[in-house]
Amino acid sequence: MHGLPVSSRAMGVVQLVVSELVTNARKYAPGPCLLTLEVTDGAVRVDVWDSSTTLPSVRGIDPERVGQHGLEIVMAVCQSFAVHREPVGKRITATIVLADDPGGAAAGHQAM
Repeated sequence: MHGLPVSSRAMGVVQLVVSELVTNARKYAPGPCLLTLEVTDGAVRVDVWDSSTTLPSVRGIDPERVGQHGLEIVMAVCQSFAVHREPVGKRITATIVLADDPGGAAAGHQAM
């Protein structure tokens, strides 16, 4: 990823976030969706645009509920999460840090 060392953990988190956001866009929006990924400052920004004007909402805590936890999971694993209204539809932006070490060492590598 742009010459940055990325751990399998970080790759898995990015894949999970992309999967959840695109699945929601395809499931709940009536038209097309657009996915963009951008690597900046040691993080991946995931943008998913869809044509629906309905904003996503996190459901209340319910340990008995089966499914519909995707947005909760995305928000828990991301550094930031935002929803923006667009002239047509909405855009959801999630940022995932690629460093495993809180001290800033690159993901998958020991600081020297």
